[in-house]
Amino acid sequence: MARVVTITLNPAVDKSISVEQVVPERKLRSDRPVHEPGGGGINVARVLNELGVPASAHWTLGGYTGARLEGLLDAMQLDHHPLVIDGETREHLIVFERATGQQFRFGTPGPVVTDAELEVLTQRVAAIPASTPYLVLSGSLPAGVPEDTYARLARAAPAGCRVVLDTSGPALRHGIETPLYLIKPNIRELGQLAGQEIEDDDQVRGVARRLIEGGAAEVVVTSLGKGGAMATTADEHWHVRAPTVPIRSAVGAGDSMVGGIVAALTRGRSLHEAIRYGVAAGAAAVKTPGTQLCRRDDVEELDARMAEEGP
Repeated sequence: MARVVTITLNPAVDKSISVEQVVPERKLRSDRPVHEPGGGGINVARVLNELGVPASAHWTLGGYTGARLEGLLDAMQLDHHPLVIDGETREHLIVFERATGQQFRFGTPGPVVTDAELEVLTQRVAAIPASTPYLVLSGSLPAGVPEDTYARLARAAPAGCRVVLDTSGPALRHGIETPLYLIKPNIRELGQLAGQEIEDDDQVRGVARRLIEGGAAEVVVTSLGKGGAMATTADEHWHVRAPTVPIRSAVGAGDSMVGGIVAALTRGRSLHEAIRYGVAAGAAAVKTPGTQLCRRDDVEELDARMAEEGP
C-alpha cells in the first residue's frame, strides 16, 4: 500500500496538565505533564498509523521545541521527514480542570517560515511518488506565510494524487483557488467561505454545492461537532450522525475525522463508508483524555455500531 503524505507547516508540542481548579493569584499544583506531537498533518499521520494505513509526515522543525517534537515522533516510530527552519516550533498548553471537567487551551505563535524554506517544501511535494494516493494539507499557516501557500502546494502534487485540505480562515479561502479532492470546513468556516451565516441543512447543501460547481473540491465534508458531519458531492448530500460517547476532550477530533476518512478511502471503501468511518474516528477521539487521538479498537466498534443503526 502506497503511503499517504501529510504536510504540517505549523506543528506544535502539546503539553497537557490537570489541576483541581483554575483560580487566579494562586500557585496551582498540577499532575505530571504529558507531551505529545501536535499540528494538523502530524495528527492525521498519527491517526493513519493507528488505523493501519502507512503515512509519511513532512513538517517544519525549529529550535529546541522542534527537536523535542522530533524525539516524540521518533518514539512513536512514525515515518516523518522534518524540514529544518530558522524559527522556533510552537508549544501548546492544555489544562484540564478536574472540579468542573472544563478544558482550557493556550496556543503560542508559530515560527516565521521563509520563502526559501517554503520553496524546499514545495519541491518535496513535487517529488513525492506518483503512486501517492492522498496528500493531506492540514493545520494553520504560520504568521507571515502567503495565504495561498496551500494552493501552491496542491498544484505541486503529482497528477492523480488526491489533495485533502483541512484548515480555516484565509488559508482555506485561498487554498480552494486550486481544485482539490476534499475539504472539511465546520459550519462557521463554511459560512465564512460563503459570506453568510449558515443556519440549516438546506444552506449547508447550497453553499457546498456552489463550492463544488465552482471547482473548489469534489467533496465537501461539513463538520457538525457532536452532530456528526454532512457530506456533499455534485450528485449527493447526506448527514452522518455521530454516535453518543462520553466526552473527555475535543482536542484532535477534527484531525481524527480526516484521518479516518482518508484511511477508509485508501483501503478502497466507498465514500459513504469513508465518511461514516471518519465520523466514528472523530467520536472515538473525544473519548480519550488530553491531546490523545482516536484508538483503533474504539473506531472499529463505533463504525460497526453506526453501520448497524443505519442512516
